[in-house]
Amino acid sequence: MRLNKFMLATLLLASAGAQAVTVKMQDLTSGAEVGLVTLTDNHYGVVFTPALSGLPAGLHGFHVHANGSCDSSVKDGQKVLGGAAGGHYDPQQTGRHGAPWQDNAHRGDLPPLYVDNAGSADQPVLSPRLTLKELSGKALMIHAGGDNHADHPAPLGGGGARMVCGVIP
Repeated sequence: MRLNKFMLATLLLASAGAQAVTVKMQDLTSGAEVGLVTLTDNHYGVVFTPALSGLPAGLHGFHVHANGSCDSSVKDGQKVLGGAAGGHYDPQQTGRHGAPWQDNAHRGDLPPLYVDNAGSADQPVLSPRLTLKELSGKALMIHAGGDNHADHPAPLGGGGARMVCGVIP
């Protein structure tokens, strides 16, 4: 039996006694489940290990959002998929989008999610300023575009619409 990267990481984390939670991720347009992201606490921060498929290839904005909901909302008379998740998790109210390691930026700003040409994402990313405990009840969001980790030339890293979401237990 071949072990994929996700299964191997899960086995290693379980054997190390690391605390972890799994987030079911759902396409906001179709409602279909696209896979899981496992969040694991360690002394370097939180590791986000995706096991996702059926996504557009390329880099995508990847963020923790403030509210634990993936429901749609209405803004300026327009439906916003995943809008009930609110903005990026920003407990220090910096009001700035930035890199995961910047102290003066949203704490929910994660490294971008890489999706290969087959539509799969399995490369873990690390967020050094987060703990698993603080993430319970927040939303995990994947955006339709990349993320330059700045508010210029476009706000919130220039990423696109909210595409995939899951609530962190």
